[in-house]
Amino acid sequence: MPFYTESLGLPDSAFALLRDLIRERTGLFYENEKGDLLTDKLAPLVIDRGFTSFLDYYYLLKYDSDSGEDWKRVMDALSVQETYFWREMDQIRALVDVLAPRHFSTFPGKPLRIWSAACASGEEPLSIAMALSERGWFDRAPIEIAATDASARAIEKARQGLYRERSFRALPAGLRDKYFTQEQGGWRIAPELRARIKWSIANLMTEPEVAHLAASNVIFCRNVFIYFSDDSIRKAVSLFFRLMPSPGYLFVAASESLLRLTTGFEFEEIGGAFVYVKRQQAGEPHSAAKAEWPMADRQQ
Repeated sequence: MPFYTESLGLPDSAFALLRDLIRERTGLFYENEKGDLLTDKLAPLVIDRGFTSFLDYYYLLKYDSDSGEDWKRVMDALSVQETYFWREMDQIRALVDVLAPRHFSTFPGKPLRIWSAACASGEEPLSIAMALSERGWFDRAPIEIAATDASARAIEKARQGLYRERSFRALPAGLRDKYFTQEQGGWRIAPELRARIKWSIANLMTEPEVAHLAASNVIFCRNVFIYFSDDSIRKAVSLFFRLMPSPGYLFVAASESLLRLTTGFEFEEIGGAFVYVKRQQAGEPHSAAKAEWPMADRQQ
């Protein structure tokens, strides 16, 4: 048993309480065999708080009305930041080459709204912006991109826009040279491209934080559901389906099939990529969007 678990004390019953609370608030789920991973991530936070047990920390998170900052630290500790540019590009190409033309043909002059949910340090939304820029879309039509993550630390890194070599392992060198400037510590994204994206902190399990974003025409929610419980996935996907306009398009990672769950989305292949599609419902007006986005980058 790890040192932290022994020194702080975490009986099985207390672990279940803490694990289930984290699942409820964040969507993240740790099976019993991954309990050591959870405790190792949280133990420094427990110690920093001056507690001698995980159970004391659980009571703080559960019942203290001033635990907001503690929850932010939990999200930073549990957030998985493994990502890179040009990842699973078949879906982004489908957006650029099929869905964008389709949208502006159907809704001339209406903004195409794209949400990169759980964007980590920003490589996914910046890949989307680069692909759209390469096709000249920003010069031709109104496009809005929002990018969120539950981790404040991840969003701050995304806002800084400085990336190390590991993030470029799939990006063509020509695009790196075009959209980034090398400086001490890495490569910095071009300010004009970074400004195309509205960055903010949002927890997929907290509807008031994401409801306006779920009204997007296209949602990328990739490589996050692999860490969620089935109930958390259903909650997020149900919210997307309820608030997205029709047609609406949801992209998840190749390893994150939703077919085992009951959803209102139809599973289709579009432009060589698989996508979950919300079709117009009976009695629903055909609309480009259901809600307005905030127009400024939300500093939180």
